[in-house]
Amino acid sequence: MRTFYWLLILPFLLCFSGVFAQKSTVYTHDLQRFDTAMDLYMNKQYASAQLVFEKVQQNVSNEDIKGDCAYYIANCAIRTNANNAEDLVALFVKKYPTSSKRNQAYVEAAHYYFEQNNYPKALYWFDKVEADELTKQELERFNFQKGYSYYTTRKKKEASKYLNMVLNSAEYGAQAKYYLGFMAYEGDDYKAATKYFDEVSGEEKYKEKLSYFQADMNFKLGNFQKAIDLGVKAMEQSNEMELSELNKIIGESYFNLKNYQKAIPYLSEYKGKKGKWNNTDFYQLGYAYYQQKQYENAIAQFNKIIDGKDFVAQNAYYHLGESYLDLGQKTQALNAFKNASEMDFNTELQEDATLNYAKLSYEIGNSYESVPAILMAFLEKYPRNPNVAEVERLLIDSYISSKNYKEALVLLERNKTAENKVVYQKVLFYSGIEAVTAGDYATSTKLFNRAINESKDTAITARATFWKAESDFVLEDYSSALAGFKQFASLSSAATTVEFKNSNYNLGYTSFKLKEYEQAATYFQKQIDENKEDKVRLADAYLRLADCRFVGSKYWPAIDNYIKAIELKSVDADYAYLQKALAYGFLAKNDKKIVELKVFLERYKQSVYRDDVLFELGNTYVADKKDELAITTYNQLITEFPEGTFTSKAMLRQGLVYYNDDKDDLALTKFKKIATDFPKTPEALEAVASARLIYVDSGKVNDYAAWVRTLSFVSVTDVELDNDSYEAAEKQLQQGNTKQAIAGLNTYVTSFPNGVHALKANYQLAQAYYDEGTAGKSIPHFDFVVQQARSEYTEQSLVRLAQIHLKDKRTDYAIPVLLHLEIESDIAQNKFFALSNLMKLYYETKEYPKAVIYAEKVLAEAKIEEMVKSDAQIIIARSAIQAGNETKAKEAYARLLPIAKGELAAEAIYYDAYFKNKEGKFEASNEVVQKLAKNYSSYRYLGAKGLVVMASNFYGLKDSFQATYILESVIKNFTEYKDVVTAAQTELDTIKKEEAKTNSSISK
Repeated sequence: MRTFYWLLILPFLLCFSGVFAQKSTVYTHDLQRFDTAMDLYMNKQYASAQLVFEKVQQNVSNEDIKGDCAYYIANCAIRTNANNAEDLVALFVKKYPTSSKRNQAYVEAAHYYFEQNNYPKALYWFDKVEADELTKQELERFNFQKGYSYYTTRKKKEASKYLNMVLNSAEYGAQAKYYLGFMAYEGDDYKAATKYFDEVSGEEKYKEKLSYFQADMNFKLGNFQKAIDLGVKAMEQSNEMELSELNKIIGESYFNLKNYQKAIPYLSEYKGKKGKWNNTDFYQLGYAYYQQKQYENAIAQFNKIIDGKDFVAQNAYYHLGESYLDLGQKTQALNAFKNASEMDFNTELQEDATLNYAKLSYEIGNSYESVPAILMAFLEKYPRNPNVAEVERLLIDSYISSKNYKEALVLLERNKTAENKVVYQKVLFYSGIEAVTAGDYATSTKLFNRAINESKDTAITARATFWKAESDFVLEDYSSALAGFKQFASLSSAATTVEFKNSNYNLGYTSFKLKEYEQAATYFQKQIDENKEDKVRLADAYLRLADCRFVGSKYWPAIDNYIKAIELKSVDADYAYLQKALAYGFLAKNDKKIVELKVFLERYKQSVYRDDVLFELGNTYVADKKDELAITTYNQLITEFPEGTFTSKAMLRQGLVYYNDDKDDLALTKFKKIATDFPKTPEALEAVASARLIYVDSGKVNDYAAWVRTLSFVSVTDVELDNDSYEAAEKQLQQGNTKQAIAGLNTYVTSFPNGVHALKANYQLAQAYYDEGTAGKSIPHFDFVVQQARSEYTEQSLVRLAQIHLKDKRTDYAIPVLLHLEIESDIAQNKFFALSNLMKLYYETKEYPKAVIYAEKVLAEAKIEEMVKSDAQIIIARSAIQAGNETKAKEAYARLLPIAKGELAAEAIYYDAYFKNKEGKFEASNEVVQKLAKNYSSYRYLGAKGLVVMASNFYGLKDSFQATYILESVIKNFTEYKDVVTAAQTELDTIKKEEAKTNSSISK
């Protein structure tokens, strides 16, 4: 048939033989170029091959060859990662839909991307392949590669489908089983994984990897010893990442077998996931160390567990607490047990942690909450705990030891059992002492009364009686104070108290205040006879005994006791020396008096009594008719104290001396100067009266009248009316008719604003208003007095004005009055009053440099109570803190520390901890913070600030748990102190950010 076909077309072919020969030559050339392109393609020179295929495609007319070229052009583009590769494949398929290479193009593209590990791209092309057109060999390769591609893209269901199709393949079966096994392993289907892995365990290339997986599977199946054996075997062939995981598998297997000693080296070598451990990792290594009694190592792991809120964390914190206890680190143990007690994953462990937390709180104090409240909460939550009796005893003791009296009273009043009555009385008493320390004597009196009424402990009853009397004394209720001190002295239990040794001293002072001088002298003598150890009180007792004798005109005994006070170097030795001199005068021994006064002037050049002494010396010279010495002494007084209390008086005395010596011109000059420089003072009035006598004696009445008209405070025409009006008002005052006196004095100062008695009348009116309780009405009259020339009323008026403005918190008015008082005061007590209040007011108004100046003036005073000394030191310290001068603040707080009481002591302790923290003395700082928690827990704000310092200390000591737990507790428990919470949150965020770098369990 084929022969016949050729015979039919032969003539046709011969007719076109010339043309055919020409085309055949071209065709042959194109085939050669096609073969060249194929050689390049087979040699993987895809870019060159693609160029030749493109030229052949352009020149050849045969569609089959064009189709083949298009196929290879697309394949070359794929292999050179050309941007249009996929487009060329699509073009080939579209243009040559019937090409036998269509399916092969998809297969080749898929295989190429598979070999390039671009599995998503490979899957794209595998999905286009018609699998039923493939040969058996091609189909196996197709199924394996498509299955593996699904595996690598985490599509396990699809991967299993295709890998299962090649399980029996000689070429791909082992690989398929391995990956099917690995998917089963990842899905925790260890039975299937073991089956597949066992089937390929004979394959050399899988042995190394299978050891690791089998070790892990046996660990997860609980076959710990087998996991250890396989893991140790696998370590020799493992890479770095697998080695880390094998250490974890082996270490945790030993841990589960409770072989903690062997677990430790493996757990220690674990590198974590992506370089980070989690809380469970830290717990296991920590617990292994704990079981080996390596408590420091255990702590180093447990305290890295931050943000733990699960069973593992509760166990870790509990054992962390026990580790701290074993090392005697009770503060750290407190926080760990507290944390464990707040979780209920293990209720038995929670109860034991709560007990430990309560007992430690009692032992070392607690800054978060009151110790009594903690102990009470334990008793309420665990009434059947075998330690209930012990905790109840601790509860009672804690009311006293915590010094949190306010809260203790609340708890005790809620639970008034017979056993608590004694404690209740003690707490009332110590609450009263706390009120005394704070200067709140009205409150202390009430608390001491309640303590006395309880009368359960005789010693406490006696002490409360004493301090009730002491409070009454400060409140100037001297009658009640005397009765109280006498009652105290009569109690049989008083002799056992610390207060008893000075009871006569207190009785003496109270009697002295009541002007019962003979009785006071008896008590002061008893104090001297019975208590000579306390040199300060001994000197003061001699001084007051001397005063009693002096008042009773028993001058020789007075002198003897003044001498003893001086010999004991009393702080009031200058006063004693002056009184001794005066006593000689009353004994008509003016020569001795003069000697003593002159010695005083040499010995006490800075004494506040120096002007008194000069005035007294001048007067004594006058009495002895030594007028020149008197004039000289008065001049010395006027020179040293030009605006002093005695200046106008000294000048008047000089004038009178001149007058008595008939030196009228000199006398008149003095009298006129007094009237000019000290108008409206009693001395001015006497000077005018004395000058009048000189003018009258010399017959110069008109000159007198002319001079008097120049004076604003006296008038020739209305002097009698002036005197009558004033004397009427003063008479009512002397008779105790306060309301009538006020009315009369008001009438006088209104009618005679510049009258002869205007100064005294304004002072008396102001004092009457003040004593009546209408202090506000007294202000303009005290102001009138202080605006005049210095007089005997100036200092007391300034004191009263200051007291009124301070009470009403009128700082702007109080400061200038106090500044005036500082300059004018002759009485040491008044000057000190001015200095101490200026110190406080400048601090309150944030004028810190001035506050420091006055605080230092206060501290420079010879007589200063410890409480005031504390106030001065705290103001220096606080001002330095505000000014950013921490060096000065540190020095001031250090000086405050040994003398402060109550809240000031708590503040000084806080800053002691603060500065130790700044110096890197973290352990020492923590000890100080714990002292703050133990002894001053009622000062919550300072306690909260102390905890933030403690957290910083612990972080400095590499104890992240303590640091973060304390800060979280501050944030939770001290919400009322926003500045402290903000500081704690900032510190906590910083720590967590840093710790999250190595702990994957921390949420940043």
